[in-house]
Parts: sequence; C-alpha cells; structure tokens
Amino acid sequence: MKTLYLRIVITIIFVMIFSSLMSFFISNVFYHYTLKPYNDKKLTKMALTIQDFYEKNNGINIDEYLNHIGKLGYQIYVVDDKGNRSFYGGRYREKKLNDSVIESVLSGDVYHGIAQFPTSLLVTGFFDNTLENTIGVPIVTNNKQYALFIRPNVELQFGELRILFSIILMMTIILSILFVLISTRYIVKPIIKLTEATKRIAEGKYNVQLQIKRQDEIGKLANYFSRMTKQLEQIEEMRQEFVSNVSHEIQSPLASIKGFSQTLKSNELTEEQRHSYLSIIEAESSRLSLLSKQLLTLASLDKEENILQKTNFDIAEQIKLVIRTTEWSWRTKELAIDMELPSTIINADKNMLHQVWTNLITNSIKFNHQGGSISIKIRNDGHVVEVEIQDTGIGIKEEDLHQIFNRFFIVDKARIRKESSSGLGLAIVKQIIELHNGQIHVTSILGKGTSFILSIPKM
Repeated sequence: MKTLYLRIVITIIFVMIFSSLMSFFISNVFYHYTLKPYNDKKLTKMALTIQDFYEKNNGINIDEYLNHIGKLGYQIYVVDDKGNRSFYGGRYREKKLNDSVIESVLSGDVYHGIAQFPTSLLVTGFFDNTLENTIGVPIVTNNKQYALFIRPNVELQFGELRILFSIILMMTIILSILFVLISTRYIVKPIIKLTEATKRIAEGKYNVQLQIKRQDEIGKLANYFSRMTKQLEQIEEMRQEFVSNVSHEIQSPLASIKGFSQTLKSNELTEEQRHSYLSIIEAESSRLSLLSKQLLTLASLDKEENILQKTNFDIAEQIKLVIRTTEWSWRTKELAIDMELPSTIINADKNMLHQVWTNLITNSIKFNHQGGSISIKIRNDGHVVEVEIQDTGIGIKEEDLHQIFNRFFIVDKARIRKESSSGLGLAIVKQIIELHNGQIHVTSILGKGTSFILSIPKM
C-alpha cells in the first residue's frame, strides 16, 4: 500500500468485513442460547395444537389435513408404527433421523430437536433444514400410531423477506464501498495538498496558500501549517536581512579604515589632519569590535542550552555599579540621576543582567537631552522584581516601538551612526530577559522621553 488513500480504503473494507463476521458470530450465539429455546417452545405448542385438533376430529383425512398445514408454511414428516413415511409441505435438505427418536415419539414422548440441535458458530440452526432440527409429537387415530415431525418452512414463510434482506445487504455493501472510496478521497485530498506544500517549502518556496477550510483535525493541521509557513517566510526574510545588515555594518567601518589608512600614506597631511584621521580609524575599529562582540553575544544567546549561570546577588548594587561606570558620560551631558533602588536579592545570571543595565542606561544617556534626567526604580512584587528605567530624551515614534527589539533596527540612522550604534543592543536585552522567563515593555513619547519596564522572576 503505497498511498494513504489506498491504505484507508483497504482498512475500512477490512473493518466492514470483520465487523460483519463478528456480527454473524454474535447473532448466532444469541440464537443458540436465547432464541433457540424460545423457538422450540413455540413450535412445540404448534405441534401439540395440530395433534390435539386432529385427535378430537378423527373424521378428517390425515393426509388432507397435514397437506393443508404444509401449505400454510410448514414442513411435515409423518411415520407410522409400520415404518410408512409421508412428507408434506416443503422438502427437507437432509432426511436422516435416528430410529430411536422415531420409536420414542411413537411411544408417546415429545422430541425437542430444535432445542437439542448442536451449537455451531458457522451454522445458524434456525435455517438448517434437516429432520433432526424438528419438533416430534405422537398422533393416535383409529387405533393407529403416528409420529409427526414438524418445522417451519423458512423458504416459504420468509422467502420474499430473505430476497429483500439479501438485496438490502448487497446494496449496503456496494454503496458502502462506493461511499468509502469517495469519502476517503475527501479525507486524503487535504493531506495531498499538505504534502505538495511541504515539497515546495523543502525547495525554499515559502509562498504557499492552502485553500483548506475544514474545522476538523486536518483543518487545524492546515491552519498550523499555514502559520508555520508564514513564520518560516518571516524567518527567511529576517535571515536575509540579518546577513545584509551584518555585511553592511562590517563593510562600512572597514571601508572607512581602509580609506583613511591609504590617506595617511600621503606626506602632504598636516599633523592635525593625521591626528583626526587616526581618531576616525580608532572610532571605526571600536565600532567594529563592538559589533563583533554583540554578534558573538547574540550567537551564544540563540543556543539557549545551559547558557544561564545563575547566582544570588543584589540587583540594586549591580545597577549602582553601572551608574558609577557610566558617570563620565552622564556628567558630561549634565544629566540628573534619580534612583530608588532598595536592596533586592535575585537568582539570575549576573553577567547577562549587567549587560542589560549597561545597554539600557547607555541608551538613556546617549539619546537624552543636555541637562535632562534619568530615573531608575526597583519595585518588589511578590516573586517578581520590576525595574523601570525612564529618561527625558528624544523619544521614539509610535510606529517604530514594535520594531526596536529587532536586530539591526535603527530609529534615526543619521544620528545613530554618529553615536557608533549597531542596532543590536535592545535585541540582546530582550533575549536575555526572555531567557530569564521575564518580560520587557516600552513606552515612549516623541521628544519627551522613553520608559523601559522589566519584570524578572526573583528565583
């Protein structure tokens, strides 16, 4: 079975056949243990009624009487004490009957052949047209002894019904197989589409549209597949953009370094020009070094496997240390630093969080107005510590807020270039916070300032 369609069709047909066989066996067992005693009792009553009526009306010719009963839908076998045999009604498939049974009935006993019929899973006794599967009663008339054996003529009584049921059964089987073929195609068709879509994705073609509008499990699978396709397409675009940005960010300082290095070979430069060009080369080298360092940091964060080295430390002391480290920068801009940093012990990666505070505080200083302010607060909220870093800087446009954590995203490229930024700092911050199962939110008003709120579990 090479295809799912064929596998489902064969499986369903096998289940139908197996179910039919099991139904036959179960119904047969039900007949043998429940219906057979009831049929025996019912037919015995009928046989005794025939016996009683005839014995009370001896003037009736027994042959005519039994012939009429046979026409009503019964198979009758009569044998007298001299061994003479007569059949009325339908024919028996098998006319073998033990002589001891005949002698027993002739002597006055009732023969319960239906109740005593052997149990078999493959044969339903009700339809077994044999002399052994009958009810035997004695009949006495004109001082003559008869043994009468009777059973219903199933072919006569249920002939039309048997044909009708046979037609119904055959039509059910044929239509069931036909509907299985059609319905299975309906089930498998979306899977075929998914398979084709998967092949396209494997070839790197992510623009796949699945027109599957079902509400079942296959419909859900198709929806999730479509989402996955869009995410893969976005990831591919981000990968290409990332490669392009990295190439650009590396190429730009290298071109500056190369150009000014070649210019320095000239003997016509003044000392002031030479010193200026060397400063530019130094700044571009620093920017290139920062970029490579941040790329390595992102690469290590992307692995997310046993990367965190958690220890207990005071987050307030760590932030104060970053403030002291950046003192020259914020004093140069004459910034006011407002701190509400109560001692707060958390269990986290100390080095990574130091990187977070450094990036955020450096940005607050870098993009602040001369004489502005920076507010840093720590709030304890049960098992979570909340850190807010707010500045009075240039702010961020509302349409740019959802992109600031994207790698290489730069709000004001002209200004950022002067500030030697790579556009990776906030991406690193967000990834570190998420590694700690925390969250980061940002609000900003253009021209008035920006606020970052970080929520980090204490343990």
